[in-house]
Amino acid sequence: MRETLLLVFALMLSCSSMAQEDSLQLQEADTSHSVRKATLLSTCLPGAGQIYNHLAKPKGKRYAFVKVPLIYAGLGATGFMIYSRQAEVISLKKEFRLREQGLAGDPQYSAYDQQGIVTLYNGAARGRDLSIIAFILVYGFQVADAAVEAHFVNFDVSEDLSLSIRPRYFGSTSYGVGLSFQFH
Repeated sequence: MRETLLLVFALMLSCSSMAQEDSLQLQEADTSHSVRKATLLSTCLPGAGQIYNHLAKPKGKRYAFVKVPLIYAGLGATGFMIYSRQAEVISLKKEFRLREQGLAGDPQYSAYDQQGIVTLYNGAARGRDLSIIAFILVYGFQVADAAVEAHFVNFDVSEDLSLSIRPRYFGSTSYGVGLSFQFH
């Protein structure tokens, strides 16, 4: 637990120093939207990159703030799954050790023999590990989303973009579909 807290503290410290460095470079260079800053913000604080992109978009095209509750719901759900599975792993490990010593364990496991406890333990440990992977995927997905969306902040699609689909005849026995794109 102590190592995890130290790792989180070190990550936050490094993110804040990189964010200050990035903001200094932004002030010196220009004030345009930065993909690096959106990615860095999202890495340090989940959802911050989405808010940064939301504020940079022109009015009428803003929707990124809707993603923030979804991000925290995903992180919260996977975090809770990690916590509950870890508690189950600890409980099953304690039950196994008590039974090895010949002591009475938790009544909820009385229906299981020693091999059943091992099977339950393996299932809980696997579920915990999968929950950790899911947490990392949700976290990584929101960072990637912030980076990709930052690339499209100033993306302009003209009103004259069109697609035309028409049937085509390619000979006496061949028919098909013709696609025509027009960019103006």
